[in-house]
Amino acid sequence: MAELVFIGLGLHDEQDISLRGLSDAQEAEAVFIELYTSLMTGLQIDKLGQLIGRKIQLVNRKTLEDENGAPILHAAKRGKTVFLVPGDPMIATTHVDLRLRAEEHSIPTRIVHGATIVSAACGVTGLQNYKFGRSITIPFPFNDRLSDQPYDVIAHNLDEGLHTLCFLDLAAEEQRYLSVKEALEGLLIVGKRKQEDKIREDTLAVGLARLGSPDQVVKADAINRLKKHKFGEPPYTLIFPGNLHFMEAEALIALADAPTRIRGKPNET
Repeated sequence: MAELVFIGLGLHDEQDISLRGLSDAQEAEAVFIELYTSLMTGLQIDKLGQLIGRKIQLVNRKTLEDENGAPILHAAKRGKTVFLVPGDPMIATTHVDLRLRAEEHSIPTRIVHGATIVSAACGVTGLQNYKFGRSITIPFPFNDRLSDQPYDVIAHNLDEGLHTLCFLDLAAEEQRYLSVKEALEGLLIVGKRKQEDKIREDTLAVGLARLGSPDQVVKADAINRLKKHKFGEPPYTLIFPGNLHFMEAEALIALADAPTRIRGKPNET
């Protein structure tokens, strides 16, 4: 029976797949996986294949974007096919595109959700999810120029008192990952170029690394100190807190080692 099931793998390794996702994968006639939209530091495809009991076919960016996921759609037309993706399946727009293409070919689709950085970032910091504004990706410099857009989004959210979740750019196939330090320094450069001071050396930020892993790092501090912190290996994420409820401030102090003087000072340390 034709079907394409998108299964989220979660944050860290093969143990993060849900029981429902595991069951669907074990019943599939074909299993595909992509690992270029995010990084799962503990995942080993051979171990995941043993857990599922199926051969897993790795697909790259070219297969999904240049070939429009043709091998996956072809398999799904013939029988139940599973597509494994890091985090939650529909966070990446390329996965939404593949689902729409499947629907256009009259292939039924389903989603088995997984843990994602979007929810995990709230959990590990204690920041309230409904107080987040628009999220943004901080990209690598293009032709040595830094984009203004991340700065503008963060500044707007800060004006509204909202938190900002920042995804740091990555090119997993090239093993390139924008670091917390590079992202922070880039934002400060953009601020100077724009002659604005919404993001300053004393602005509070939270750096996250390898969430979901045994050695995850969650650290809150002023930018001038945070950019010196050792976060270790990728992947990385940044949060710029807006106005803090007193419980959020206490959570950042207890869970992210934030300086105690953030109490009553929502945007500075």
